[in-house]
Amino acid sequence: MAKKAELLKQAKELNLTVTDKNTIAEIEVAIASANQETDTADTAVTTEETAVEVVAETTAKAGKRSAKSIKEAEAKQAKEDRKADQASAEEAPKQHKNPTRSRLERAGKKYREVAQLIEKDKQYTTKEALDLAIKTSPVKFDATVEVHINLNVDPRQADQNLRDNFVLPSGTGKQIRVAVLVEDDDAKAAKTAGADIAGHEDLLKQIEKGVIDFDILIATPNLMAKLGKFARTLGPKGLMPNPKSGTVTTDVTKAVEQAKAGRVEYRVDSTGIVHLGVGKVSFGTDRLLANVEAVYASVKANKPSSIKGSYVKAITISSSMGPGIKVLTTEL
Repeated sequence: MAKKAELLKQAKELNLTVTDKNTIAEIEVAIASANQETDTADTAVTTEETAVEVVAETTAKAGKRSAKSIKEAEAKQAKEDRKADQASAEEAPKQHKNPTRSRLERAGKKYREVAQLIEKDKQYTTKEALDLAIKTSPVKFDATVEVHINLNVDPRQADQNLRDNFVLPSGTGKQIRVAVLVEDDDAKAAKTAGADIAGHEDLLKQIEKGVIDFDILIATPNLMAKLGKFARTLGPKGLMPNPKSGTVTTDVTKAVEQAKAGRVEYRVDSTGIVHLGVGKVSFGTDRLLANVEAVYASVKANKPSSIKGSYVKAITISSSMGPGIKVLTTEL
């Protein structure tokens, strides 16, 4: 009974509602539950006191700064951190998993094989370059041999915008289809000269339908007005007759003969370079050389008087899809 009396005393101190009617086990359970609740409450009070201390310390550090100023300071610090990270990323060297390969390394097997026949830093004579162009053609078809001449001209200046047309002595090696827009009375003479298509109404109807099966269109001056509405069709294809190219003329017979014989036209591009095909690989060196010399003569004859100093920057000869071969600029 002494134990029960002691337990009742403890229960009374804890303000528990227990009596003598309760068993010892019930009193012990009530006392244990009361002690557990007290411990939890003490822990909560301690945590709250700690939080209050932290807030007080933060407030003390912040002084009289408002919540808005604290937020702005945090945003400013975040911005500085981002700048520092970005600067570190830019300073770090970039690693390329697959470094860019040179043009030669990216070329096909046949191209790489024939490119070995050319000395990279050497400048050849025109004849040597043509020999190499024939040997280094990597394709199975009869490739075109091309000449590219980089001139010291400014195409934006009217007097330096080089343009000319002439007949290649050995021809172009292409089958040229010539159409002539003439009065019906002169159509027979044009066909006799070698024109594939000649006429007036029939040719205009054909162009209107979008059927363009010719490579060169020649017209007489009196019929040029009728081609005006087809300028958007013929212009982009380079087929619009032009007096400067010799395709607008009264001497239709001569124009047709020259077109069939291999008349070509060139004009410097926006960077001041002349690009021109001068024949086929099957021509051989001698016939190609005659054509290239004709190109040189035309370019030299059209040198603008305003050019001071060197006229030719570089000359390159190549076959279709073949490697470029540097030519001595003194050749021109």
